[in-house]
Amino acid sequence: MITLSNGHRIEYVAGSGTLGFNGKGYPWEWPLRWVGLLDPSLLFTIVLKTLTYHPRQGNFKFTKPWKSIRFLNNGVVNAMGLPNKGIRWWMQNIAPTIDFSKLSIIGSIFAENVAELREMLWMLQHKFVALEINVSCPSAKQLDAKTIIRYCEIAAAETNKPIILKLSVSHDIKTIIPDIEGIVEAISINSVPWKIVFPYHKSPFQHFGGGGISGKIAQPYTWNFVRRLTQLTLIPIIGPSVWEYEDIERLRQIGAGAISFGSIFLRYPWRPTSFVRQDMKK
Repeated sequence: MITLSNGHRIEYVAGSGTLGFNGKGYPWEWPLRWVGLLDPSLLFTIVLKTLTYHPRQGNFKFTKPWKSIRFLNNGVVNAMGLPNKGIRWWMQNIAPTIDFSKLSIIGSIFAENVAELREMLWMLQHKFVALEINVSCPSAKQLDAKTIIRYCEIAAAETNKPIILKLSVSHDIKTIIPDIEGIVEAISINSVPWKIVFPYHKSPFQHFGGGGISGKIAQPYTWNFVRRLTQLTLIPIIGPSVWEYEDIERLRQIGAGAISFGSIFLRYPWRPTSFVRQDMKK
């Protein structure tokens, strides 16, 4: 379990975007929520879908989801590209509908530059338990180490929210980590760029840069990243890529302080709630 500076405890995480922009899930998940097979209110700290400063079309189309998402054997590849209507849309239309007393929510933002970051931090004065700074979307511009460190310094200085940094396995953590100690309170891990998992095979989303791999198929990469991070820093790590119930304990054994459920929500949306309930009975 991870305890943040504001006292909030994180044990199980619904990863960014798994339950949409409001933490209640997508329309196709609502029936599962109604019958209790998906329970966001009691079990998870929920990371909202990442917001950008300007509206971002991305690559995802509700009418043609296969154009940017494909199921793989024991995983998912996606090249959605952070589609969202922008932070002002969220502030005006979504934030007022969220009951922060019933949901433990982390906001997630992706900034193209320092000016955008500062304004988004100022705008997000909501009852979030923390803010996630996403610097690692496989289908968006990946920031360099110097910029990532600067973003973390600004975020810590300009908000009273605990900061979670969302990294990629491709980041230079030996350069980044020493300068964010004492600033960042937890690290989350994004999907793995296609070219790392399948260096000799063309992605179905090559025209979008290849996309990111998540799920069981990503575990050799994301779990090794957890090990590397725990050897390098005392910053708590949120372990990703859960696909089977036993993965929860496997992640704890390699040093993860909390457990994140990502693309499993897409393939088997009832499993995270079932796994957490089972784990809580131990």
